[in-house]
Parts: sequence; C-alpha cells; structure tokens
Amino acid sequence: MNSDNDLQIAGDLLEVPHLLQPPREHPVTVAEFAGLARAVAADRDAWAHLVRYDATARWYHRLRQGPGYEVWLLSWVPGQGSGPHDHGRSSGILTVLEGTLTERTGRGTRTLAAGAQRVFAPGYAHDVVNDALEPAVSLHVYYPGLTEMPMLPQSQLGSTGGTPASPHCEARTEPSATAV
Repeated sequence: MNSDNDLQIAGDLLEVPHLLQPPREHPVTVAEFAGLARAVAADRDAWAHLVRYDATARWYHRLRQGPGYEVWLLSWVPGQGSGPHDHGRSSGILTVLEGTLTERTGRGTRTLAAGAQRVFAPGYAHDVVNDALEPAVSLHVYYPGLTEMPMLPQSQLGSTGGTPASPHCEARTEPSATAV
C-alpha cells in the first residue's frame, strides 16, 4: 500500500504539540456553553448557598462572566414569572436546577423539571413562570452577555412561534445523566 495518497504517521500524535489545539479557557461553541451550564449545575456547592427567595420580585445573581458571556442564577417562588420577553441579540441556555418551571411560547407550553435544558437563539420569545407549589431555581448562560431583555405583549407569543423570524430553540426537557 504505497501510493501517493497513503498517509502514514509514525509515533504518537500526542507527542506532536503543534498538531494539537490548545485547550480553551472559555467556551465558544453552543455545545461548550451547554457543557458549562451542566458543569455549573453539577457543582451545587458553588451556587446553592447563594440562592435567595423574594416574594416581591424575582431574585437573580450573576455567578460568573467571561469574554462575551454571563452566567446567572435565578430563583422563582410559586406564581412568579418573567413575562413575555426575548433576549435581544443574545443566545442563551436555560437549565432548571431545582423545582419545575413552565415555558410558554407561540408553539405551546412545556414543563421543565430539574435537569431540563433549553438552548435558544437571539430573538427567541418566551414566558417562563413557576406554576408549581414549590420554589424553583434556574441557571441562565447568555452569549454575548445579556444587554437587553425587551418585554413583549402577550400577543407576541401567538401562533407565530415567537418573534416574526421564529428564532430556533432546541430543548432537552428530560434531565441528562450529567445534569442535576
């Protein structure tokens, strides 16, 4: 098998550092941001002691930020909701850490239990509410960092699937093996 198209490498490729990509300090792909959300969710000791519940307003706390992204922790007492909104030019990942949240979009209503994760594109419109009888906690990763969260009329969540452009959203409503 010696032709001009054969490529043979002798030795261990891992010993050739210039062929390896250096590990990234911060996420840059959707998969890496989703992995970051799962890793933070799994590290309960890093966030559980920070959670506060406020019956008068949704409580939130920025856990960390990096180049072009932010990670937020939110609590939801029963009945609290976000109101219909989008996230401007930011994409995001919502991960339910504790309890149950309900997400309403133009395409329907979905119950998100602990471990559920939603990935959404810029302009994705939804309303998130705690319809349960117990408090809930969620983790939100925004990239780029959240600079606006325009509130929308309820009609904006009508049958159009969100904003007129119907931005894409992916969901895993069942907890993954690595999620909380």
